[in-house]
Amino acid sequence: MIKTAIIEDNSTIREGLAVLINSTNGYSCVGSFSDCETFLNKLDSLDVDVVLMDIGLPGMSGIDGITKAKQKKPELNILMLTIYEDSNTVFNALCAGACGYLVKKTPPARLLEAIKDAYEGGSPMSSLIARQVINVFQKIKSDSASSSEFELSQREKEVLTLLAEGNNYQEIADRLIISVDTVRHHIRNIYKKLHVHSQSEAVAKAIRKGII
Repeated sequence: MIKTAIIEDNSTIREGLAVLINSTNGYSCVGSFSDCETFLNKLDSLDVDVVLMDIGLPGMSGIDGITKAKQKKPELNILMLTIYEDSNTVFNALCAGACGYLVKKTPPARLLEAIKDAYEGGSPMSSLIARQVINVFQKIKSDSASSSEFELSQREKEVLTLLAEGNNYQEIADRLIISVDTVRHHIRNIYKKLHVHSQSEAVAKAIRKGII
């Protein structure tokens, strides 16, 4: 059962998402909130796997909410579901710790697939969003630190590159002809070496530092 929470100030959208999730086998909505503050107050006691979060919220923004939620639960999977498609907003959300980024017009079947993908360690986003993110990363790739500083192995760099291209754990395993457990092992090592806590942070830092 994939336990999901929703942070969305539009009650019609929020309730619709809750109905969709609760009416689908293997999914459960364990909480729905109209603002980040309420969600964060409940987070310590909330058993949740994937969070669907809007950006344009009353009070604290969704991007600030990601940062605070990840401080409480670093391994939390936060999937942005928003109307914003501009590169800087997407980039800021991913750098804050979001694991994926979808727009609200995403079809229900694709949304459920994205929740499952995030739960399994993927970084779901549309190809258009992915291209925008890569463009932004490339613009800031001139960061001064050298890639040798982090001492990533060649295999770890290959895993990171495939992550940056939007592949999930199973796809990376298939491409590199290794097991999914080995992929997870490499990603744990990458997190430690780069001092990050999520895939999006790892990819962002790796591109920014010129590692991949």
